[in-house]
Amino acid sequence: MDIDFAALTEYQRYKLMASLIVPRPIALITTLNADGVVNAAPFSMFNMLGEEPPIVMVSINRLQDGDLKHTAQNIVERKEFVVHISDEAMAQQMHRCGERFPADVSELAAVGLTAAPCKVVQPPRIVEAPVAFECTLHELLETASRQIFIGQVRWLHAREGLIDTETWRVRLQDYFPVARFGASFYINTRERFSLEGSASAPATATPIDEI
Repeated sequence: MDIDFAALTEYQRYKLMASLIVPRPIALITTLNADGVVNAAPFSMFNMLGEEPPIVMVSINRLQDGDLKHTAQNIVERKEFVVHISDEAMAQQMHRCGERFPADVSELAAVGLTAAPCKVVQPPRIVEAPVAFECTLHELLETASRQIFIGQVRWLHAREGLIDTETWRVRLQDYFPVARFGASFYINTRERFSLEGSASAPATATPIDEI
């Protein structure tokens, strides 16, 4: 199949790209609004961009009327946000944070997640999340349909025991984040394999990572 993207609508391009460029990690982002209410929302157009400086990217679409989503508005105003990686245990709550709540209602309270103070930014982190990155706004890019926030990581919180601080390796055998697949589907990360070794005797550990 050969498809000319110029002949497609914006929505058709979105549906194809979002269902083919998968799986995508999910950023569950907490921010604070002008009244101090905690907002939490998941975004799968998200990834790491580099380590020096340590930056991550999240792309947030504008609403149909051109207004900004609560997360985008809060980042623009306060220039701070916290990115969480959700695992299987909190996947349902993460998904519910994507529902439309009024600006004066905190998604964390609505779905039963627990807030805790951060070290260097004002928005709180989520206690149940295995990983939380405190970020300040590094750069903002804008397109006709989206705002692309590049955040610089200032502090990392991780579940106790998840990181070996002698080798600075993640204990991947204890880490089970969920990812976004096409349409309304999510996937887990338990089906893992290494290309080291052979088909009859695949490696269970590599020189780089503890699996």
